[in-house]
Amino acid sequence: MTAQSRRVARGVEGSEEKGKVMNIEIKEMEERRAKIIVSNTTPSIVNLLRRAMIADVPKMAIEDVEFHLGPIRDEHGNEYESAAPLFDEIIAHRLGLVPIPTDLNLFTFRDQCSCGGVGCPQCTIIYSLSKKGPCTVYSGDLEPVGDPSLAPVDKNIPIVKLGEGQALLIYAIAVLGRGKEHAKWQAAQAVGYKYYPEINIDTKLCDLCMECAQSCPVNILKSDGKKIIVEDNEKCTLCNTCVEVCAPNAIKVIGRDDKFILTYETDGALKAYDVLIYALRILRDRFSEIEKSLDSIK
Repeated sequence: MTAQSRRVARGVEGSEEKGKVMNIEIKEMEERRAKIIVSNTTPSIVNLLRRAMIADVPKMAIEDVEFHLGPIRDEHGNEYESAAPLFDEIIAHRLGLVPIPTDLNLFTFRDQCSCGGVGCPQCTIIYSLSKKGPCTVYSGDLEPVGDPSLAPVDKNIPIVKLGEGQALLIYAIAVLGRGKEHAKWQAAQAVGYKYYPEINIDTKLCDLCMECAQSCPVNILKSDGKKIIVEDNEKCTLCNTCVEVCAPNAIKVIGRDDKFILTYETDGALKAYDVLIYALRILRDRFSEIEKSLDSIK
């Protein structure tokens, strides 16, 4: 999904000022990456959103891996050794980091599931993997037991390379978890924000020497023949290089402390839009609980 300048959410308290509400505007929204503008808020609230994306939004990931022990025979009666060049723990760790498609409307946490944590289609995905060397085992070799739509998102993640006479027969169990428990359950990556840049150019002090444009590392300062113009101030890194090379007070660069640019990516287990919406719901519920607690004290 792509979107330009689309507002998606309102209603999270952004400051101590009564009635002030945080606004979110989508600038870029792709399946695995997004760029949003968060305004009418404070750095602490934006950081709460960032932390919720990283630590609180749940996703599915492989938690338990069972390795078959003993010889493995193929349909022709050839016998393979149940072994690999890597330790079982390393293979299990790599499998845990494989992105698993997650539907948060379908899956629930095991300890909250009606099955009592035994494992059922509402809280557990079972995968099987059977490969015989010589070959390279990839994430796409994981086959879901049941619904084929639950196959790993990326098919070409290398897991281990098997030699002649080696084979793997594996059963893996994926469950729901949060990033604060382990990085494999981290729904969003590379989550960061910066103060929204504002660049003001005093045309009376600017002599069109173009040194500011030449020094700009993101090349956003241009000349239209009469004055310096800013092509895309959102690309500004707030480095102030242009301020340093120009005449005093000719250019002023500030970062607004009530408006921010937040960018993030996902590994494909969840869509970028779903990560944003779920993180906002988490914050809404968290603030509602705090409000109820404060009301009970009165």
